[in-house]
Amino acid sequence: MSKKIATVALLGSLVFSGALAGCSSSNSDSKTASKDGKTTITVWGMGEEAKSLPKIAKDFENENPNISVKVQALPWDKAHDKLLTAVASKKGPDVIQMGTTWIPEFAAANAIMDLSSYTDKYPELAADNFFDGSIETTKYDDKVVGVPWYIDTRVLYYRTDLLKSVGYDQAPKTWDELSDAAKKLRERGKDKYGISIDTKEQSLAFMFARQNGSKLIENNKTLFDQKEFVDAVKYLNGFFKDGSAPVDLGVDIIPAFKGEGILPMFISGPWMVKIINDQAPELKGKWATAVLPAKENNMSTLGGSDLSVFQYTKNKDASLKFLAYMSKPETQLKWMELTNSLPAAKKAWDDKSLQEDPQYKVFGEQMKNAQPMPTIKPFENIAQTFLSSFEQIYRGGADVQKEMDNFNKKAEEILNK
Repeated sequence: MSKKIATVALLGSLVFSGALAGCSSSNSDSKTASKDGKTTITVWGMGEEAKSLPKIAKDFENENPNISVKVQALPWDKAHDKLLTAVASKKGPDVIQMGTTWIPEFAAANAIMDLSSYTDKYPELAADNFFDGSIETTKYDDKVVGVPWYIDTRVLYYRTDLLKSVGYDQAPKTWDELSDAAKKLRERGKDKYGISIDTKEQSLAFMFARQNGSKLIENNKTLFDQKEFVDAVKYLNGFFKDGSAPVDLGVDIIPAFKGEGILPMFISGPWMVKIINDQAPELKGKWATAVLPAKENNMSTLGGSDLSVFQYTKNKDASLKFLAYMSKPETQLKWMELTNSLPAAKKAWDDKSLQEDPQYKVFGEQMKNAQPMPTIKPFENIAQTFLSSFEQIYRGGADVQKEMDNFNKKAEEILNK
């Protein structure tokens, strides 16, 4: 997931430029053959979930007996530097798992293959097969440099029993209803709150700003000092100002969600479904997920991972065949069974395992209105800078407009470096 991606993503830009300048191209059509005559492709996967990749790779090998797959699982915090080294030497994997926020950097360095011309031969890679938001993560300039693998988005988690006790038989559907419900839940008594606002979630404010009509960045101009963005920040800060959200509770979300429901509402991704089921089974029938409440819209953020082909692969056709296999709805459903990662292929969401699960079905609905953060190289740095500015507001009491004016200047400098 993009949330797991190390923040060093921008640090290698100068290394990239210098390393690429002194390299010559290689023959991408030559084959890497093993002793038994098979073509061997190497796949780099990231994080714990990549440890399940060999099981899927084995199924691919059974369908493609002339191709052997070698999987290497890399920790997220080491993967970026290892990829930089691979690009500099033009020796690395054939297929790469790419965090969605890495795509602009590696695409700008011409390190991952443009797949645009291969959809006729491999129709599984066609954009129509995937949610629009997930396709956006694979684009750079006029190129399509990856294919969506798995996705995550954010929805509202809430205690149905506690919301009902304050007059809400359904989840809040608007900003006004969300703030009203949070206030009423806060009024239950001492040490009770309405909602958790994760101040370390860098996409949260940008997501709410989009719901309020902000375009964030347009024509290379930052818009964080404009009314749409400023009012969204004021709205979020309002939960802290009226006591609906705690600033520093010091309790993990699951203990706070169960029992008396210290925090009966929060916004998070699909991984929390299994965590709640595993760690709070006594809540069965007392909690649910819902699409986000809306202002002008209910836009959510979109994360996950893509799969790309290394520009310098010597096994282009075998690598593309692997991407096509991983893009099949049935393969993505198998991957979900292994890792609880949600499929990016739209047809996979017709499966009973997703349609009949009321919690996961909500994520499919939210995916229809979800977009990634701006796919530009400096955005990670901009987002981290915002978190510092927001802390000055919710913790330090800074004036929202003045703080956003200052933040916008910093963001403009980052964007124009």
